[in-house]
Amino acid sequence: MDVSIVIVSFNARDDLGRCLQTLTNTPPKRSHEILVVDNASVDGSADEARRWPGVRVIETGENLGFAHGTNIGIRASGGANILLLNSDALVPAGAIDRLIDELDRRRDVAVVGPRLVDSEGRAEPSFGRMVGPVNELRQKRLMRGYDARQPDILARVERATQQEQFPDWVSGACLLVRRADAEAVGLLDERYFMYLEDVDFCAAIRARGRRVLFTPGVQVVHLRGQSVKSAAASTGRAYRRSQLAFYAKHHPAWVPLLRLYLRLRGADR
Repeated sequence: MDVSIVIVSFNARDDLGRCLQTLTNTPPKRSHEILVVDNASVDGSADEARRWPGVRVIETGENLGFAHGTNIGIRASGGANILLLNSDALVPAGAIDRLIDELDRRRDVAVVGPRLVDSEGRAEPSFGRMVGPVNELRQKRLMRGYDARQPDILARVERATQQEQFPDWVSGACLLVRRADAEAVGLLDERYFMYLEDVDFCAAIRARGRRVLFTPGVQVVHLRGQSVKSAAASTGRAYRRSQLAFYAKHHPAWVPLLRLYLRLRGADR
């Protein structure tokens, strides 16, 4: 089998239905399977997934987070490649096939990510440099400007996402990885409940001398965090926990300063 498509779902029934519709109405030509890992949704997400033919549903029974849920799906799958896909993504016809083509023609590449756009076709910042104190600040400023629809930021993102690049990471909203590379690094680090697990995953793969590719030749629509919007406070806490875990792993000298910064902002709870 060429690719296993793994979708982790949490209270995103409507988004999940739209995502699965794009995958089943215009399926990849490559041999594939679709697995939905439902993290104890209470909105009927698992039932929605079962409506679509050929979709395999795994119910975890509790909210395990993105990394753990994704690993469950990967371990239950059998494809030579694995596509991590958010439930709020819409995949155009041929997009997955072209991503696999990129891996097939570049043996040094382990991970490839497409150009992500919003529902109005605006390019999304979906790749970047390794997260650290300076780069994280730059990325947050970029995202604030992007979310505020600042014309100069939108133009900057548009230019950047028109160019093929080898960044440090690509977004886990739509990330294709060779199974051999994913297994070589032990899959996703489950210390991350949500956020930064994709950056960490790509860092582990790059540490083995493998490359990460961003390709503008493949485009996927990302509706951006519909399940997150329903629980902003809890997702904020999840980000802070992941941020601390990430710095403890990759930048341990900065952890005391990060804890102090969060405490001064009242964000350490």
